[in-house]
Parts: sequence; C-alpha cells; structure tokens
Amino acid sequence: MNWEEIRKIWIWLPISSIGWHQHPNGDGWVQDTALVSGKALVYGKALVSGEAQVSGEARVSGKALVSGKARVSGKAQVYGEAQVSGEARVYGKAQVSGKALVYGKAQVYGEAQVSGEALVSGEARVSGKALVSGKALVYGA
Repeated sequence: MNWEEIRKIWIWLPISSIGWHQHPNGDGWVQDTALVSGKALVYGKALVSGEAQVSGEARVSGKALVSGKARVSGKAQVYGEAQVSGEARVYGKAQVSGKALVYGKAQVYGEAQVSGEALVSGEARVSGKALVSGKALVYGA
C-alpha cells in the first residue's frame, strides 16, 4: 500500500512519507523512530509509530496501530483496528483485536485475549487465558 493510500486511512499522517518506511516483513508502515526486529511482521494497513517496538515473531496487521513507547513481542498479535499505545506491553501469545485499546502501562500477556471495544489501561494486567471482550473496561492502579 503506497503512502497516498495509507494517508486516506490514517488522516493524521504527514503529506510526505519522509521519516517513514515500509517494513520488509509485510510492507506495513513504520516510523523511522520505531523499531520492528526479528521475524516480526507489520502488514496490511497497520502502523508502528513513535518509539514503539515490535519484536520476536509478533504480528501487527489489519488497521492496527502500535504507538508511543508500546512494546509487542513474542508471538503476540495486534490486529483488526486495535491499538496499543503509551507504555503498554503485549507479549507471549496474547492477542489484541477488534477495536480494543491497550494503553498506559497496561500489560496483556500469556494467552490472554482483548477484543471487541474493550479498554485495558493504567497498570492493569491481563494474563493467562483471560478473555476481555465487548465493551469491558479493565483499569489497574
């Protein structure tokens, strides 16, 4: 997907693609300040921005966004229109999908799933085989 097409989806992106590149594993767009390493995939209309890091065998796809100082690692997946931002961590075999939002210093790990329009924020931890879905709100202090 070229820069003009991606800007139609992510209207806040700058006019020029200077400071961005398409990742060789999937052609998703990655800001030059972010890091995608290892066998990680970024594909579809997905973006990785800010100082975010995607590593291991993690996948970011669909219209997902990983931003800020967020980290996605291991075999974790972020897809659909999900967003992981702030200093949030998603790792292990965890999945964040749908229109779910994980932000702040929240962590989703193990085989946990966050989906639908669920919000996980603050310092919340979702782990094991937990399922957070629908319009659920999980906040940890």
